Amino acid sequence: MHRREFVAALASGGAVAVAGCSDTDENVEVGIVGETLTLTTTTSTYDTGLVDEVDAAFEDRYGVTVEAVSQGTGAALESARRGDSDVVLVHARSLEDEFLREGYGVNRRDLMFNDFVIVGPEGDPAGIDGMESVTDAFAAIAESESVFVSRGDSSGTHTKELAIWEDTESDPGGDWYREAGSGMGQVLTQADQSGAYTLADRGTFISMRSELSIGIRVQGPIEGGPALLANPYGIAAVNPAVHETVNYDLALAYIGFLTSREGQELIESYSVDGEQLFFPEALSEDPNFQQYVPEGWRPEEE
Repeated sequence: MHRREFVAALASGGAVAVAGCSDTDENVEVGIVGETLTLTTTTSTYDTGLVDEVDAAFEDRYGVTVEAVSQGTGAALESARRGDSDVVLVHARSLEDEFLREGYGVNRRDLMFNDFVIVGPEGDPAGIDGMESVTDAFAAIAESESVFVSRGDSSGTHTKELAIWEDTESDPGGDWYREAGSGMGQVLTQADQSGAYTLADRGTFISMRSELSIGIRVQGPIEGGPALLANPYGIAAVNPAVHETVNYDLALAYIGFLTSREGQELIESYSVDGEQLFFPEALSEDPNFQQYVPEGWRPEEE
C-alpha cells in the first residue's frame, strides 16, 4: 500500500493525528519547508498528548507537517518495514533491536523513559497491593484467577507483559485471562469496567486516572518499584537504502529536534494534572554508544 493511502486508511478509523503547518521563521531550513514527515508511534505517546505537543513545536520550527500514526510498537515497526513511515518512536528494545539488525532502521537514539505499573480494582482480589516483586504479583493474579486484561497486540506493553509471565511459573490462560488486541487507553477502560488487573505505562494511566476507578497496585521504579518495570523509549529513522521513498533528511531533523535541549525540555515539562509523564534521557555527559545499535552487538572479528 502506498504510504499516503496507508495514512488515509488509518485516518478513517481515527488513529491518525495530522497537525497543520504554520508560518516559518528565520530559523527554518529552506530545504525542508512544506514537506511532510510520517511518524509511526506507540499509543502511549499519542494517548497522553505528548506527540501533539512536540510535533507542534517541530512544525513551528521547520515549517513542515507531521502525520503521526498511532499503533502498538510491533505494528509501528511493521509499518516502517513496509516503508510506510519515515521515523518510529517506540518502547520495546527487543523489537527495536530486531528492526535494526534486519537493516530497516538507522540512527537509533535513546529518547526518554517512564515505567510500567500494575493497576487493578480497589478490592484487590489477588492481594498484590504494594508487592515489591512484579513476578510474584503476576503469579498471585494467576493463582487467584483474578481477571487480567492483556493488550494482546504485540505492543511494547504486551512484550513486557509476556516477558514477566515468562519469568513466573504461571501459564496465563483460561477465562480469567482476556486478550483485548487494543491500545492502552481502551485496555484501561476495559479493565476498569471489568474490575480487572492490567499492565499499563504510567503516562497513559495518569492521563486517564480521573476517568478510572482502578488504581496502581504495584509501582514501577520511578516510585521505588522493581527495575523490571522500567519503560525506555527509543526513536529511529527508517533506512533510506531499503526504502528510497522515505524522507530521511526530515526524519533526522525530527530526531535531532527531539534529542536537542529544546526537545528534551518539552518532554520534561509535559504534564497532566501537574504530574510529569515522561523523563528525557537523550542528553548525557557520558553518551552511551550502544543506543545506536542492537543490545549486545559487537563487530565481527576478521
